[in-house]
Amino acid sequence: MSRYAEAKRYALPTSLAELSGPTVGTVILPRHIDWGPHYEYDLSDAADVVLMYERVIRESQTAADLHTYLNASVLRRVWPDLFLPLRARDLWQTSFPQLSAARAAAA
Repeated sequence: MSRYAEAKRYALPTSLAELSGPTVGTVILPRHIDWGPHYEYDLSDAADVVLMYERVIRESQTAADLHTYLNASVLRRVWPDLFLPLRARDLWQTSFPQLSAARAAAA
């Protein structure tokens, strides 16, 4: 694990119910979350959803970013497929044990 990933502060919502982001259409993330080449995430494409959720969880600076781009039901569905720094995954699963259950059920 990189020192950056270990020391980075990860934003967390107060509850998963606050995550009311989009579930259809396309999303363009702001530069402070996705600074790479311009990319539109097609929410009907499972690979795009996973990639977008990984980026939002890793790079969001505030809970408001999470509320805007993540959706609780989608998060529960894709959680087992997300490739996240261990510290980020641990923080989320400690705060929201239902995500651990979703991951265990998928295994």
